[in-house]
Amino acid sequence: MDAQTPAPSPSLVKDERVYELRTYHAAPGKLEDLHKRFREHTMTIFKRHGLKVVSFWGPVDKEKGSEDLLIYVLEFPSRDAMKAAWDAFRKDPEWQTVSKASEVNGKLVTKVDSVVMKATDYEKMK
Repeated sequence: MDAQTPAPSPSLVKDERVYELRTYHAAPGKLEDLHKRFREHTMTIFKRHGLKVVSFWGPVDKEKGSEDLLIYVLEFPSRDAMKAAWDAFRKDPEWQTVSKASEVNGKLVTKVDSVVMKATDYEKMK
């Protein structure tokens, strides 16, 4: 966490590394289009700007969002690096073109939830 906001738990790792948990709420009927955009474009653009993906997940139960949720975690060396990476990604001309083209028939995502996290001191990230 940054210098102004100390970690609320002494059990969080004291280094600068942070993880971002992102949950995308796809527009009705657009989840597969969202997967396609990540598969064919976004992952490459992420790498270019230092957005390191830990993994992606999708719920398996309909009542828990299997028709509209995409969940993933990113790893960053610091909060400042996270902000810089996202800023660069959003300004990327290829991303702007891809994003616009993928949404000609409507937005793919209705909401994004983001939680910045730190690892705990008792479980090593693999």
